[in-house]
Amino acid sequence: MNLRSFSTLQIALGVSFAVHAVLLTVRFVDPESFNRVFQDTPLEVILVNTKTHEKADKARAIAQTSLAGGGEAAKGHATSPLPPSALTEMGDAAEDAQKKVEAMQEQQTLLLAQVRKMLAALPPPDPKQPANNPQAVAREDKRRQLLKMLAEIERRINEENARPKKRYISPSTREEVYAIYYDGLRRKIEEKGTHNFPEVAGKKLYGELTMIVTVNFDGKVLDTEVAETSGSLVLDRRAKSIARSAGPFGRFSDAMRRKADQIVVVSRFKFTRDETLETKLTDR
Repeated sequence: MNLRSFSTLQIALGVSFAVHAVLLTVRFVDPESFNRVFQDTPLEVILVNTKTHEKADKARAIAQTSLAGGGEAAKGHATSPLPPSALTEMGDAAEDAQKKVEAMQEQQTLLLAQVRKMLAALPPPDPKQPANNPQAVAREDKRRQLLKMLAEIERRINEENARPKKRYISPSTREEVYAIYYDGLRRKIEEKGTHNFPEVAGKKLYGELTMIVTVNFDGKVLDTEVAETSGSLVLDRRAKSIARSAGPFGRFSDAMRRKADQIVVVSRFKFTRDETLETKLTDR
């Protein structure tokens, strides 16, 4: 077939048809659609504090370094939040929470004064006015609402006042008013632990743990709690017994009582190889 027998238009149409046929065989992919391929197997982003030279067979999370294994053996890493910690609200968190409570108490006190002022401003009921008088009915409705609000605010304030005021003693929160008291408390616990150094079957127990000791205003130990274990349940129990038996620590001073009914001491207990107990304030 001679190409000269085709007109220019026919040749152009043929070339155009061929080019379009080739283009139809090429697949264009939307970048967003391409990214959605990974949505079937999403990876959680986590931070790890260690690494291994071994490559993971299958990535279960995105991290800043390679880590094979770790966490729960079956899953490779924790997939749910950590259980509540006894130290969750220590340090600055406890201070912030205390400030919020104090601010709320001030607001309630101000609101209480406002409600009482509004009640006092209402005119007393006039027995001469008919019972169905719209203004009298509106005033009585307002009076009942204010009385109800007043009772609720007073109930909340009384409940808050009935709760003991606690003060957490840690490196970031210790105040001068508590310094002397805490020093005496620390010395008594250390002396008790050193004199009655824990042992089992004649074998000394060594280790470290974090203890939370709650002391009442009269110096009595109300509660002892192991926040971070030593790894030995026997040593943990002996440490709690030592903290309890070291009390009472003496009554709070007037300055302390103005700020708290109870103090909560967060301390690191260390049973050393020298067969002594060392304690140190901590907020973790």
